[in-house]
Amino acid sequence: MHYLRTLLALGILFLVNQSVQAAKIDTVETYSTSMKKSIKAVIMTPDTYTNDKELPVLYLLHGYGGNYSDWVKKAASIRNAADLHQMIIVCPDGNIGSWYFDSPADPSFRYETYVASELVTWVDSHYKTIKDRSGRAITGLSMGGHGALYLAFRHQTVFGAAGSMSGGVDIRPFPNNWDMAKRLGTYAQFPERWEQNTVINLLHLLTPGALSLIIDCGSDDFFFRVNNNLHEKLLERNIAHDYIARPGSHNWAYWNNAINYQLLFMRQYFDRQKPN
Repeated sequence: MHYLRTLLALGILFLVNQSVQAAKIDTVETYSTSMKKSIKAVIMTPDTYTNDKELPVLYLLHGYGGNYSDWVKKAASIRNAADLHQMIIVCPDGNIGSWYFDSPADPSFRYETYVASELVTWVDSHYKTIKDRSGRAITGLSMGGHGALYLAFRHQTVFGAAGSMSGGVDIRPFPNNWDMAKRLGTYAQFPERWEQNTVINLLHLLTPGALSLIIDCGSDDFFFRVNNNLHEKLLERNIAHDYIARPGSHNWAYWNNAINYQLLFMRQYFDRQKPN
């Protein structure tokens, strides 16, 4: 009897592991012409992926101090997401503190060009993707939340939907933090760079209905105030968006929950783009 119980337990464990590992998870090397270097990315494809059907792509950005492997290592549910939502998920590397700008202070940091142009082109040439904004979305956490909105606002022909989790959507209150002064120069010396490259000042690029947007931030997060300000300014401009605020801090416990809302939102966006 003990043997049968052990065998059953091992069988269940095997099935669980099979379901968790159903999606294919690859680490790939891409090349950035603008930065003249190879950059890694994690790419997740559904177990049903073939070269016969074009799939939508979600670009999922990491935060400050992280790298391309953060999401797959620290958010267990993301391993099932490609299967569950039938999409390709791309986790780029944004370096330690790029903020996904093309840095005017450091020419070796051109991560706007890399993610919004070079990487998208690479993914579309290596995978069976929907090669249009109707099949592309972008989101991320913290620095990546800023990056996702920043890139989507500035590249609306590339991305049709964008999200942010605990995003640094207004960088100006944090002039001494997270390497931003290395990328832009100090706020005291180059205030115009900070004003021009903060998400909350890019709303003039949007028209109602141009992008599908979802913004999520915990009420105990140090970025909560700037996210709430962004929400209010979007309302003032009649820019439709989903806004989620609930108890939570700036940590992986929060993002493990938040990513599920983001994925569902993106899946619904992709579904709306399908021809009737």
